[in-house]
Amino acid sequence: MSEDKSYYFCGIGGSGMLPLAMIVKAAGARVAGSDRALDQGRLADKFQWLQDRGIELFDQDGSGLVDGGQILIASAAIEDSVPDVARAIALGCKRMTRAELLAQHFNAVEHSIAVGGTSGKSTVTGMIGWILTEAGRDPTIMNGAVMKNFVDSDAPFASSRVGAGELMVSEVDESDGSIALFDPEIAVLNNVSLDHKSLEELRVLFGDFIADARYAVWNNDDEESKALVASCGLENARSFGFSEGADYQASQVEEKALGSSFSMRTGGVDYPVTLQIPGRHNIANALAAIAASCATGVPVDRAIAAIEGFVGLARRFDIVGTANGITVIDDFGHNPDKIAATLATLKAFPGRIIAFFQPHGFGPIKKMGAELAEVFSENLDGDDRVILCDPVYFGGTVDRTLGSQSIVDAITAAGGSAAYFAERQGCGDNIVEIAKTGDRIVIMGARDDTLHIFAQSILAAIANDQRGTDAV
Repeated sequence: MSEDKSYYFCGIGGSGMLPLAMIVKAAGARVAGSDRALDQGRLADKFQWLQDRGIELFDQDGSGLVDGGQILIASAAIEDSVPDVARAIALGCKRMTRAELLAQHFNAVEHSIAVGGTSGKSTVTGMIGWILTEAGRDPTIMNGAVMKNFVDSDAPFASSRVGAGELMVSEVDESDGSIALFDPEIAVLNNVSLDHKSLEELRVLFGDFIADARYAVWNNDDEESKALVASCGLENARSFGFSEGADYQASQVEEKALGSSFSMRTGGVDYPVTLQIPGRHNIANALAAIAASCATGVPVDRAIAAIEGFVGLARRFDIVGTANGITVIDDFGHNPDKIAATLATLKAFPGRIIAFFQPHGFGPIKKMGAELAEVFSENLDGDDRVILCDPVYFGGTVDRTLGSQSIVDAITAAGGSAAYFAERQGCGDNIVEIAKTGDRIVIMGARDDTLHIFAQSILAAIANDQRGTDAV
């Protein structure tokens, strides 16, 4: 499909752009691109890796677009005044979004699995991809996060995998409505809750998503998903969850600090399962992945054997390290459901939590700021701390009147302990100052690849701290 075509990715280092660039390049396309982070001298290792694989990179000033036959891949939200976009318009280049290009590839394969839902998409996609790989199905995988099982010296940024089989698994996004572009053989619906769009909009998008698939896997514990399935009258569907009636049901759960074990019942048979990643939400993710994989013909015992070897994703409860008895964790939590799942996993074990949160934009604060504050207030107690900096902002005309201070004010009004520092460095300094032995520091946020570097810097500062670890 992409053979002999020339794609130019504006923002090629992004979590969704980079894996797609590698997939279309493997399909025979010419690929080049630009990125703001490259211009700013950030994430040098990532861009060097792209260049080493034959992808030419340019400053984000339009200089990389030289031919009207090039196809510009850029977010629909990027304004026409951005130099790359302005140059593409001047040359008459066709413009596509990342989702449009991905959907073209996805819909062209013979067998496909799309993973949708408000939370857990990347983890479930990685789990399914790993199971199918271990089962010899050689899938192509499109993910928005680095899958640790596929990382090696040649693929340090393994957020995609190019397979030779006629099978593709991909996470699909509802935030921009692009989920409607995909025509999956198997649709996985993890959950439906407030994030980028209203619940009314989400019900339409996710309802169409599962209704149009040939087979659906859905969350029996989620009332919104249950209602959508009931309204669609699906013939080929399997459910997963902890509650009675789930086709893939977990029971006898034993949570551990770095994993879990449980019994899974399906088809009237009980199977023991052990996971290397913690949290009840990841048990649900594993059930979804097993159900989807079995729908492709993978035997259930083989799916379980593979899932037990799954070691997780980067920035999904990613333990950066421990120093002076203080553990630093990097996590993608950015909406109420994701943050609640992370905090619940932490609260299952003793120790104070210091939660740093960088909102992923001013728009999300306006849409769900009250819910975010409520999640922190309900899941943390008086000893825990919440620290926020200003939201991610990459320019543009978004309304910036409501910021992080509003979330801090709401947490404080509810009796919690929260603080705001405009700059992230100020947050880091405060975290190091107050951290003491036994604390768990969790760094949360999305749309910013430097958050992992920030987490590493906090760990290093704690390791080098000479004043002791008994601060309060």
